[in-house]
Amino acid sequence: MIDKIKGVFDKKNVIVTGGAGFIGSHVCEELLKKGESKVICVDNFVSSHEINIDPFLQFPDFKFIKHDIVAPINLSSFSELAAFEIEFQGIQEIYNCASPTSYKDPKKLPLQTALTNSVGLKNVLELAREHQAPVVHLSSSVIYGDPLPETKYFKEDYWGFVNPWGERASYNESKRFAETLCSIYREQEGVDVKVARIFSTYGPRMKMAEGRMIPDFIANALDNKDIVVFGGEETKSSFCYVKDTVDALFKLMQSNESEPLNIGNDKEYKIADIAQKIINILNSKSKIVFEKPLPNFQVQGLPDIKKAKERIAWFPVIAIEKGLEETIRYIESVRFHYEEKGLWQTDTPGGNGG
Repeated sequence: MIDKIKGVFDKKNVIVTGGAGFIGSHVCEELLKKGESKVICVDNFVSSHEINIDPFLQFPDFKFIKHDIVAPINLSSFSELAAFEIEFQGIQEIYNCASPTSYKDPKKLPLQTALTNSVGLKNVLELAREHQAPVVHLSSSVIYGDPLPETKYFKEDYWGFVNPWGERASYNESKRFAETLCSIYREQEGVDVKVARIFSTYGPRMKMAEGRMIPDFIANALDNKDIVVFGGEETKSSFCYVKDTVDALFKLMQSNESEPLNIGNDKEYKIADIAQKIINILNSKSKIVFEKPLPNFQVQGLPDIKKAKERIAWFPVIAIEKGLEETIRYIESVRFHYEEKGLWQTDTPGGNGG
């Protein structure tokens, strides 16, 4: 009966939790561009900002509800969703992008992080069970911990090596538990949940002054300040442009995949080269300086994306130069608004976070 009712409506009802965050806002944007969905963005702005979704508020197919998913999600209590006729149509897809955290200060939101990735995810999965809706859950490469000595690539069958008492444990361990919860709901409750293990991603709408390398490098280059690389000239990392990441999430949603998939760029870049590319694009006078790695810095491994290529026909296609160019132009365009809202800071040198 539910399937017959769904067929009457020309657009899907899609929920994006954490939809005002970095990746979540891009999921919302691409869904609106496709024109096949009515998008319900759920966020509480704990580690995101309304500026990320301001351009979408004008569209009738976009509704925002301010809600903490740690509390039960009762869609009927939000009068603004009446136009989406959820009581008749239901929900067709859910993207769970919610995961409050602070890369710069991991002790800032530990309880909110742990609860969102446990109780909050349970509430999302209960909603999916109620509406028989498939879910794409955004996990993270942090579930692997440090790379093994014999290889820098992570395959999905590696169980990981993570410190449950470390300062980043609230994020790292709760992301691991979240995958277990997804597995339980898939096996015991019949929820069609798919897991994307996201590796280092960059692009427009990344939070500023959070120790994230690329936005911090860009901010410093715009002001002709030194760009600090924590490590040597040979220090490397990988970077996947956010549009590629979102493309993977959409392909995963349409698949029958039941196992976690690595989503990231398997190509390595010297961090100093990334900094120089940013300097060149901006014609900046910034200089690159090298300092010792920060305390508790976690070595980042690379994703083995063979399964993603084989099972959902996905691999990153956007060149690093194009991604950096688009990110720089976005940051330039919103700088005034960021400064107005107190979101722009360049007093902290860029870290080596992705």
